[in-house]
Amino acid sequence: MLLSAQKKSRMDETGRNVELATIESYLPAPQEATDESLVEAIRDGDDLAFEQIFERHRRRIARMVGRFFTRPDRVEEMLQEVFAKVYFALGDYSTDRGPAFGAWLSRVAINCCYDELRRARRRPEGSISDITSEEVDWLSARLGAGSISRDAESAVVSRDLANKLLARLSPDDRVVLTLLDAEELSVAEIAELMDWKVSKVKVRAHRARQSLRRVLGEFV
Repeated sequence: MLLSAQKKSRMDETGRNVELATIESYLPAPQEATDESLVEAIRDGDDLAFEQIFERHRRRIARMVGRFFTRPDRVEEMLQEVFAKVYFALGDYSTDRGPAFGAWLSRVAINCCYDELRRARRRPEGSISDITSEEVDWLSARLGAGSISRDAESAVVSRDLANKLLARLSPDDRVVLTLLDAEELSVAEIAELMDWKVSKVKVRAHRARQSLRRVLGEFV
């Protein structure tokens, strides 16, 4: 354990500075509160603890939400919705029954986005016409002469133009491909995150790739 080396000095009888280590100098640095301890504090009515949770996780969740909604105002709106749901669902959160808080929070965020996409039943903010000429050239070169490989599909989903292409897909297809290729989660992780069976994730992933191939076929 590392200890602080802070010291203070005083003048001794001969006029020389004598450095004196204080008791506080040898105390360990305060530990940062865990997510779980903050959750308990929130349940006890500590609103400042929730602010700490929000500040600790907001950037990661905003990035995740940004996989599905591109406009900054829409991302901010969804971010607020996610943390509102988190606040009112904290009574159901338990480390004994589920994953760590960060994973639980991710599950709430993904399901919020998924539910919103399903409610919309329309193309979310992007369209094929939004793709720039430079992106078209990149797609054509990447996809090659008449063939679309799985590596090419993954590369497309991982790029910034992903939202423009995935907007053409159904919410189910979009969620699965985003989690597989952009978030780089395993099938088992997606199953846990979405509360789906592993077999269901595999089937949806297969269908989603078929749908994406149809979209990418326009550039081959």
